[in-house]
Amino acid sequence: MKKFILTLACMTTLLIVSCKESTQDKVEDTTEAVGEDIETTTEDAIDSTTTEVGNDIEKGVDAAKEEME
Repeated sequence: MKKFILTLACMTTLLIVSCKESTQDKVEDTTEAVGEDIETTTEDAIDSTTTEVGNDIEKGVDAAKEEME
């Protein structure tokens, strides 16, 4: 019975703390920061992949030119 009451008290405390506006603001800020990091990382990955593909195409064109000569 003591464990049940203690668990219930902990859950109630957690719910009260989680519902504070400052906690919600922190969660919102963190979520936005993570979203921005994901966006930046994705853009960087696309840029580097595009550069690599462009370099591979140039090498292929150069190799084809050499074979034709």
